[in-house]
Amino acid sequence: MDITLTVRLRKATIRDAQAILDLVRELAIYEKAGHEVKTGLIDYQNGLESGLFETILAEHPDHGILGMCLFFPYFSTWGGKTMYLEDFIVKESFRGLGLGRLLFDAYIEESKIQGARKLKWQVLDWNESAKNFYKSYSAKFIAGWENGTIEFDNPDIQAQQAAI
Repeated sequence: MDITLTVRLRKATIRDAQAILDLVRELAIYEKAGHEVKTGLIDYQNGLESGLFETILAEHPDHGILGMCLFFPYFSTWGGKTMYLEDFIVKESFRGLGLGRLLFDAYIEESKIQGARKLKWQVLDWNESAKNFYKSYSAKFIAGWENGTIEFDNPDIQAQQAAI
């Protein structure tokens, strides 16, 4: 049976915060970075409640929540309103069944409804299956750009700032 016929896509509510956190942790483990998840349940509850981000869930009546797209808008000075896909995951045992396409299509549609001009996300350089998935949507990968981050809870940064 085609599992996509029995899956319901819906927007997450605050009651889904734990399931979202569980999926984030599963994704982090898959990405070999499980130890880097610093968010907790309250972060997801607050984010959902305040509208900081939105999440589309794929839910099956027998198997529960099987995947998600977590995204939020931001303004690009060159491109206008952009929808950033922070996390996109289908539980490992349900991959390859078309759920990712359902979720990604829903993310695209919701982004258009909200007036986004473009979509943006990151993909690990070694994740060829994900890159091929995105390429099936005619996605472009931008060479020459690297991600920069500053973590405010980093003890090294705190020590440097204290010395200033």
